[in-house]
Amino acid sequence: MPRRGKRVKRRQGKRGRIRTAPASRRTMPFQSRPNRASAYGTRVERDTMGELAVPASAYYGIQTARAVHNFPISGLRFPRSFIRAMGLIKWAGATVNEALGLLDKKLAEAIRNASQEVVDGRWDGEFPVDIFQTGSGTSTNMNANEVIANRAAELLGGARGSKLVHPNDHVNLGQSSNDVIPTAIHVAAIEMMQRQLVPALKHLHEALAAKGREFDPIVKVGRTHLQDATPIRLGQEFGGYARQIELGSARVRQAITALSEVALGGTAVGTGLNTHPEFARRVLALVSREIGCQLKEAANHFEAQSTQDSVVEASGELRTVAVSLMKIANDIRWLGSGPRCGFGEILIPDTQPGSSIMPGKVNPVIAESVTMVAAQVIGNDLTITVAGQSANFELIVMLPVMAYNLLQSIELLARAVENLAVRCVEGIAANAERCRDSIEESLAMCTALAPEIGYDAAAAIAKEAYQTGKTVREIARSRRVLPEARLEILLDPWRMTEPEGEPPKR
Repeated sequence: MPRRGKRVKRRQGKRGRIRTAPASRRTMPFQSRPNRASAYGTRVERDTMGELAVPASAYYGIQTARAVHNFPISGLRFPRSFIRAMGLIKWAGATVNEALGLLDKKLAEAIRNASQEVVDGRWDGEFPVDIFQTGSGTSTNMNANEVIANRAAELLGGARGSKLVHPNDHVNLGQSSNDVIPTAIHVAAIEMMQRQLVPALKHLHEALAAKGREFDPIVKVGRTHLQDATPIRLGQEFGGYARQIELGSARVRQAITALSEVALGGTAVGTGLNTHPEFARRVLALVSREIGCQLKEAANHFEAQSTQDSVVEASGELRTVAVSLMKIANDIRWLGSGPRCGFGEILIPDTQPGSSIMPGKVNPVIAESVTMVAAQVIGNDLTITVAGQSANFELIVMLPVMAYNLLQSIELLARAVENLAVRCVEGIAANAERCRDSIEESLAMCTALAPEIGYDAAAAIAKEAYQTGKTVREIARSRRVLPEARLEILLDPWRMTEPEGEPPKR
């Protein structure tokens, strides 16, 4: 884990002292105060609202227990990526507070070690608070503070619930839920985008581009409005898909840039009350090193905490990627439809039996799974958009659901994109014979004749071809509208797939 930052000599005076509770509530340094445990395996803790029983084995404390009791809503919990981000912030906070002379060395070391365990996922089960909770995410910030404080106390030889390491005074020193939670959302999203989504999009782009090159010699009928249109090369279609994903990757990188400016340092309302002016900058330098992205303190903390426009923007970029995936996946389904009574222009890898009643049927299940992911991401974006509007004065009050939906969208997209590349696109083959046969049957072939014989004459040929079941080529020959040599040039399908005047590239 990160090396400890350079320590500076502890400053004296009011700002440099470790903050302690009033004498009536102060714990003895590095000693455990006995807990009152019941016969049912609980310990009794006290906060400003009174006493409450907490499971004796829990690392979380009374405020987390209250939140679990108050929000029995969904069973949805913050994902691993978010808990890791919280651990990183708390780890860096202890390191910086020690360096600033605000936190005792032994306390800081214990908090760092406990935070590291949170970063590593050792205590994920100790984060039981529902997503649908206080809109600032205070319950989850306190959940992290309590878990780290109790584990740090244990590392110092104390007991859970002893407040030997205080969740507010020590672990949360220089912080507020109002700047920590939005910062954690950004950190978690950036890490997931960089480590999961961007590589997956790169893989899919490469797979589609490779198919574009492989299928470039194959000419087929184009389609607009699901009706026959002028010819196109199968490779050109797949090249279009590849470009969509390439642009999607650029959009995700833009989202990372938007998320790199974070709220830490603003504390309660953006004024930075109760935090050292160097705290945020130093913490973000440490966290940046760990996630491989340069974070920066918000240019305006009042904007950073009263809104989450950057999360709304990032979700919008993910929605656009989802829309691209929906188009690509549906095209793959259509192009592979059949195998005998559909388009059947591509052959999709068989992955599993497709029917419980029709033997031998195989469905485009990978593409279908992608369309469902796309629908979920689009729905998540709507929730995030509504949540982004719920910013009242100095605080946005739907942070937990924004976090959950954003991080879910990233994870779903990353997995679906990788799966589409591996289990579908890389194994697609072209049905060249079917593509070739459909070209000659297309009535849109007459389009190439229009510049020389006129739109109305070309339309008449198409109408007769449709009525008689003959091809455009056959009707044009029978009507002798152009010399045979010129007709062959104009009705060359490959020529129709190139810019005007360029020779065929076969």
